[in-house]
Amino acid sequence: MSDHVRDLASVREATDRLLAAVGTLDNAAVAGPSRLPGWTRGHVLAHLARNADALVNVLEGRPMYESAQARDADIDRDAPRGLREQLGDVQESAQRFQRLGAEEADWARTVELRNGVKDLASNVPFRRWIEVELHHVDLGIGYELEDLSPEFTQREINFLAKRFRDHPGLPPLLIKQDDGRMISTGAVQKLTMEEIKDGAPLPPLGIVVKGHQADILGWLAGRRDGGSLTVDRGSLPDLPPL
Repeated sequence: MSDHVRDLASVREATDRLLAAVGTLDNAAVAGPSRLPGWTRGHVLAHLARNADALVNVLEGRPMYESAQARDADIDRDAPRGLREQLGDVQESAQRFQRLGAEEADWARTVELRNGVKDLASNVPFRRWIEVELHHVDLGIGYELEDLSPEFTQREINFLAKRFRDHPGLPPLLIKQDDGRMISTGAVQKLTMEEIKDGAPLPPLGIVVKGHQADILGWLAGRRDGGSLTVDRGSLPDLPPL
């Protein structure tokens, strides 16, 4: 079970780290390109602020965003702002999220996110932690995937592997980290009880992907092309968009 209190503390620490790093920039740097295609650093910061407000909506039982078009329009509207406005918005929206997270609530309830995705309320703080950490990397200001904590990186690998499990068009995948941990994703061949009793052969192992923790996360999260990974029993597949 998710520990939402601990995750909220981690979100606060990650946000403070991001704000301190962004605070060293200037207006020109904020207007410069991020690592996300077509987005400036201002787009990334605007998205982070609006995402905090969107998750407040989720926890309060409202639609996460009015619409996909409204979400994109809000980001485009806020992206050109200067450093001071961006910092203030990210900080204030983060505080709104933290204040709501500190209130007494039924954290075991189910909430609805974008595109009809449902999850436990207790998992929302971790989803926010993902946003803050990965978009800090996306800013391209010296914070890399290797700087993420091992705990966060492993949880995000597990989260993404679960998200891609049974995804149409993905072959069976076995991910092996250099510390020996393994996790499967992609298509999974399931055997019925009758097949098991009849001694049916085990499902094929599938493609085996090996690498360092940060490189595996980078590939699963669409931040790296997987060129540093070792692949056995096939070639590295294209992952569906997140």
